[in-house]
Amino acid sequence: MTTDHAPRDASVTALDGDLVAALRRFAALPKILVCLDFDGCVAELVPDADDARPVPANAEAVQRLSEFDGVRVAYVSGRGLDTLREIAAPPSGTLLIGSHGAERDVADLAEEDAQLVLASKQEAARTRLLEVFETIAAHTDGAWVEHKPAGAAMHVRKVPDAAEAEQVLTEARAAVAALDEVHPKEGKAVLEAVVVQATKGEGITELRELVSPDAVFFAGDDVTDEFGFAVLAGADVGVKVGVGETRATTGSGLRPSWPMC
Repeated sequence: MTTDHAPRDASVTALDGDLVAALRRFAALPKILVCLDFDGCVAELVPDADDARPVPANAEAVQRLSEFDGVRVAYVSGRGLDTLREIAAPPSGTLLIGSHGAERDVADLAEEDAQLVLASKQEAARTRLLEVFETIAAHTDGAWVEHKPAGAAMHVRKVPDAAEAEQVLTEARAAVAALDEVHPKEGKAVLEAVVVQATKGEGITELRELVSPDAVFFAGDDVTDEFGFAVLAGADVGVKVGVGETRATTGSGLRPSWPMC
């Protein structure tokens, strides 16, 4: 990939100069791995996670990237693999990390994909978690529970009152703390809880080992993406979409609806 494949002028003008320079150096490398979070990065954050779809300009950019020699594209998401495939509609050959690193679909790079199989203890913990979360959500209009392969997510983005939304999350945190074999993952207007310990950083590290790129790019917007930024080093580039403290190479300040590529 050459610097000719760097962001087009309309996008470059919205970026910090240091970030543009880092991206151009990255784009000039012979072999690169481009890892993208889906929600809040390629797709806008929406009240109902099932309604999320790639921003058209971002989908076009991902398609273009996947066609360049020396470029491998990956989605690194907290979504389960089946849901990620359906909603993201990734180009052929896109590598997929789901459930925060607990699931993988690495196409032709490994003999077997990592399928999530819960032990009986984990399955029982997930069942109890879903029951508790559903009970909490039932008391507040707009709160809803997303069932995930490794756990559940309590969403409050549709709760109209901010104080009520925070109260739901507070109750959910307390419930998770009282459950065995369940681990919380904070997010934006969401509390996820999982019965499998995995991170996006572990997923990116595994992809790096499989692809053997000269450098890795990772863009993400949420708290769990910080684990991905933490494993970047050297010529790697990490971009936080949005504002706030981050371990990323640089914060782009971009709003989620802007094209990232």
